[in-house]
Amino acid sequence: MELISPTVIIILGCVALLLFLQRKNLRGPPCIRGWIPWIGAGFEFGKAPLEFIEKARIKYGPIFTVFVMGNRMTFVTEEEGINVFLKSKEVNFELAVQNPVYRTASIPKNTFLALHEKLYIMMKGKIGTFNLYQFTGQLTEELHEQLENLGTHGTMELNHLVRNLLYPVTMNMLFKKGLFPRNEGKIREFYQHFQAYDEGFEYGSQMPECLLRNWSKSKKWLLALFEKNIPDIKTYKSAKDNSMTLMQTMLDIVEMERKEEKSPNYGLLLLWASLSNAVPVAFWTLAFVLSHPSIHKTVMEGVSSVFGTAGKDKMKVSEDDLKKLPLIKWCILEAIRLRAPGVITRKVLKPVKILNYTVPSGDLLMLSPFWLHRNPEYFPEPELFKPERWKKANLEKHAFLDWFMAFGSGKYQCPGRWFALLEIQICIILILYKYDCSLLDPLPKQSFLHLVGVQQPEGQCRIEFKQRK
Repeated sequence: MELISPTVIIILGCVALLLFLQRKNLRGPPCIRGWIPWIGAGFEFGKAPLEFIEKARIKYGPIFTVFVMGNRMTFVTEEEGINVFLKSKEVNFELAVQNPVYRTASIPKNTFLALHEKLYIMMKGKIGTFNLYQFTGQLTEELHEQLENLGTHGTMELNHLVRNLLYPVTMNMLFKKGLFPRNEGKIREFYQHFQAYDEGFEYGSQMPECLLRNWSKSKKWLLALFEKNIPDIKTYKSAKDNSMTLMQTMLDIVEMERKEEKSPNYGLLLLWASLSNAVPVAFWTLAFVLSHPSIHKTVMEGVSSVFGTAGKDKMKVSEDDLKKLPLIKWCILEAIRLRAPGVITRKVLKPVKILNYTVPSGDLLMLSPFWLHRNPEYFPEPELFKPERWKKANLEKHAFLDWFMAFGSGKYQCPGRWFALLEIQICIILILYKYDCSLLDPLPKQSFLHLVGVQQPEGQCRIEFKQRK
């Protein structure tokens, strides 16, 4: 019988050790697969995705993968994984969102990838910090006009009140004056279709449109609205100056790239981006302030010290006025912190090492600002509404608190964040200046049903308002 030489044994041992180490090195994070092909854990995940994420973190640790609707989503919840999400060159934002953009706005992937960088740079310049305060006067005028429609007193759902103000103001500012309908029937029709589109946006971003009949109907209605109005938007000129609106500048870039057939689609995308988060942020800020009497009192003292006693005159708001009222901005940012988006995402281009795991290429790397903002290591007493924590942020230099991720992070942070903050600041100042407001219902809880965008309220929240004398 011929014996195996020691040399062969050593070689085989080395190969076995190498394979073992390689396998160990490629060990993926714990994976929640579910049992239904393609759908995976979709049903369980979809019932309450925010709660699902936190329960999975507690059970599996700081990194885990969930297989849902044909996608592998790998969640990172602690510093090492977060740093990979924010800094690694092996993860990519544009490739992570190209499919949702195609499904929700019917913008082909190649068109999106060709135009995204140019459009982002344009938006960052047009409504970024450098040009921000040129909008102050027009925003104030537009909001005064909408407040007139509220009358001297009333009771209504706070969400509905905020929509009544911000929908027309935002559309008149960013698209063209008069784009928002004036006829009551047309206004109701717009509300119906935009809310249906917004509420179903998350499902529309993941599922075939044929399975979402009502959502698809509203999407087509909104696209038709832009198809009809694109010629008027192109030729619109401001009565005060010749400056172009954001939508006009966007159309110039889209058509320069000979993608004019997709102009309505970009209109729809801009509409959703400009309305879907600003409205709930304004809602939550007012709800938090009005449900905290001491904060409400301090806010009102500040408003009175800057603008005097409320009267019938339409006061103006300047950049200097806003700088004298930092508490309002703190309240907005604290409301955003507490009701932040459920997830932001990147696509893994090449395998990345996190802790003792290797996340494979093709995975969607997911970070939850909602839960990150509830980590007491980063935000002490995280469940409390504490606007004063924002004293530490260098907001004059446009820097947020460390670990605040509501607007994303890195190269592609939300380009409209400063415009939205300005709009909401002025909106809240004018409401509280003109009206004595009180909530008729307790502060509602946030819904745990959605991952995309600022969290929506669960249950009613009515506001009573009376014009100050």
